[in-house]
Amino acid sequence: MSDIAILAATRTAIGSFQGSLSGIAAPALAAHLIRAILARTGVIPEQIDEVILGQVITAGSGQNPARQASIEAGLPHAVPALTINKVCGSGLKAVHLAA
Repeated sequence: MSDIAILAATRTAIGSFQGSLSGIAAPALAAHLIRAILARTGVIPEQIDEVILGQVITAGSGQNPARQASIEAGLPHAVPALTINKVCGSGLKAVHLAA
């Protein structure tokens, strides 16, 4: 068994329907967060084992927004990514699965 560490968790700003963030795709926002976490922690992309992303409304985001975000953030293509959609519990479930 290997040691597991959640180095950082973060979230996007809370937007509103047709608000100022409406022109930015959710995977692009998530990619920005992944890059910010890497910069803040000093972890290099090759050290990431998996991306687990909670997203409440995935309609219009394409297939597996977590995968899109991880690739856009510069993580290696070999890093698996999982999108969780459990309405309000998405972020909490993502942390639960990561632990």
